[in-house]
Amino acid sequence: MERYDRAAWFFTVSLLVPWLCWFAAGYLSHQPALPAVLANLAAALGILGLVAPVLVAAWFFQERGLWGDLRGRLLRLGGFPRIYLFYAAFLIFAALVVAQLLSLLFGHGLDQFALARKTSFTAGALPPWFILLLAPVVEELAWHTYGTDALRRRFNLFWTSIVFAVYWVLWHLPLAGIKGYYQSNLVQEGWLYSLNFAVGLFVFVILMNWLYYKTGRSVIVAILFHLSANVSNEIFTTDPDSKVIETALLLVVCIVVLARERRLFFSSELPAATVGRLE
Repeated sequence: MERYDRAAWFFTVSLLVPWLCWFAAGYLSHQPALPAVLANLAAALGILGLVAPVLVAAWFFQERGLWGDLRGRLLRLGGFPRIYLFYAAFLIFAALVVAQLLSLLFGHGLDQFALARKTSFTAGALPPWFILLLAPVVEELAWHTYGTDALRRRFNLFWTSIVFAVYWVLWHLPLAGIKGYYQSNLVQEGWLYSLNFAVGLFVFVILMNWLYYKTGRSVIVAILFHLSANVSNEIFTTDPDSKVIETALLLVVCIVVLARERRLFFSSELPAATVGRLE
């Protein structure tokens, strides 16, 4: 883990480049009668901001000679109990279904269980489902190849998760200014749903890091969990109130995990540096 030592540089560049791209894309998205060329430019800026952290991570992997470590864990799906794959694939989905059932007690309807005919957001010139599926893969190829381990080198896992969750909230901030984007729609729906998104990120990060380290730092498990969250929250016509209940349910799960995994989260002892071999 001693080679994951560029946390400040990694997180600074991975914040500033997306912010520049996304604030510019947000400005363009609100221009009246936006020409196709500018719409395409806004879409390109959106993608550039999304992939920037991956490029930064790749640079540090090359500079610090970490490719051997990454190869040993990138697609790792063995060497740990299979139940963690189940959690990664279905925990968020199960929480959402239970949340929608509980919302019936508060007057919401069964129509929430209808399959959505379209996503709850747009992505400018890009298909929404393309972004929905691309973002988890690209993000986790940055956050859970280099970023999380760089923080874990300095903090225990609990504080690693909290620090990254704060950072991730800030990282998403400019997306609230891009017309039609998911975060922008949340702002229009009201402060409660924006706050729920931010709180949900804290819960989500703790659970994802739990799965990441319980599976020997498997990057593909982190990607699967992130993909499951994105898809689960878009396949139904879910009421925003149900997503607040979903966050509350996941918070309970999070508390249980923290209580049962005290050594994992609160010990200062570093995890094994590699699954494969460092070059």
